[in-house]
Amino acid sequence: MLNGKHILIGIGGGIAVYRVAELARMLIKQGATVRCIMTRAACEFVTPLTFEALTGEKVHTELFDLTSEREMGHIQLARWADAVLVAPATANQLAKYAHGIADDLLSTLFQVSEKPVLLAPAMNVSMWNAPAMRANVAILKERGHRFIGPEAGDLACGEQGMGRLSEPQDILAALMPMAGNEPDGGGKIAGQRWVINAGPTHEAWDSVRILTNRASGQLGAHLANAAHLLGAEVTLIAGPGTPASSPAIRRMDVESASDMMTACDQAADHADVFIGTAAVSDYHFTETHSGKIKREGHGSLKVQLTANPDIIAHIARMPNRPARVIAFAAESDNHIEHAREKLQRKGVDAVIANDASHMGKASGRGWWIDAATCSELPGGSKQSFAEQIIHKIMETQT
Repeated sequence: MLNGKHILIGIGGGIAVYRVAELARMLIKQGATVRCIMTRAACEFVTPLTFEALTGEKVHTELFDLTSEREMGHIQLARWADAVLVAPATANQLAKYAHGIADDLLSTLFQVSEKPVLLAPAMNVSMWNAPAMRANVAILKERGHRFIGPEAGDLACGEQGMGRLSEPQDILAALMPMAGNEPDGGGKIAGQRWVINAGPTHEAWDSVRILTNRASGQLGAHLANAAHLLGAEVTLIAGPGTPASSPAIRRMDVESASDMMTACDQAADHADVFIGTAAVSDYHFTETHSGKIKREGHGSLKVQLTANPDIIAHIARMPNRPARVIAFAAESDNHIEHAREKLQRKGVDAVIANDASHMGKASGRGWWIDAATCSELPGGSKQSFAEQIIHKIMETQT
């Protein structure tokens, strides 16, 4: 999504520096070349070596580094970038930017940069709410500089309130269009409504025991984040254990197949795309117990199971069905044959066949099967597999 783009990260001095390392890695995974400027205060939290190892590029720290000035001075560095990100943007840095102070490399570069700048503040809640800070932010916004965050939550100082650095995936989503890429890579899914279900379901037997499976929800979470980064309005219906998703994604946490059915039915109405990645339990216990069933006195127990509703088939046949319904078929053998049968039987637009051995693991691969084609998705990490699926959906949209 950022192939060939040059991103310059200005890193201020704050405890949130460690989260910027994750962001740098995400930018590189999207194809960007990343260079970093660190203030002296930032170097007190994380060494430049950390970012040099992540980016493969020299980290710039000093304005009056004669070698760096000869090889790539602050003017050339500013011109090299397609976009500049300052994270964490501290109170000190924001005050310098607002009042034209240029007494270190980062503040000097800010004053000369003609490229889009995204500011991601992080600081104590009292500092963020201080009158001087509010005035500085207003000045910078009036000049056209974009902000993301800060967010509300627990702060490193032990207090609560507005001041947390925004999530790396949200910063990435805000930065993409500023780097010259439209958020959807060409206008296809910006503003579309995508609904994705993910993870296992838990079917209760008693107050302690459940019927479930090995699904982790990783792929569904990656699909939701990738679609969000590409501009879609995403609803993630998440079974137990599904990893955290961007706060910008509407998330509905559910437990049982019945809960997931209700949530999917509501969210999928008139959606543009529905992706059924969830490993929904095929059965639930016919009889459940409110307390814990004691082991004593039961040499053996028999249980009766009742079939759960078929969520993906229901979504494909609902009156106001989504424009595209994509199902998954996790199989241990004859993957493509099973997927083709599922495509016909459930009335979906495409099926992604994948190997059940990848369930719960960090990697994935599979095949895209629709009425006309069968093509391999080579996969790799779950994130890479998710991005391949998203782009396949985009390619086949009419």
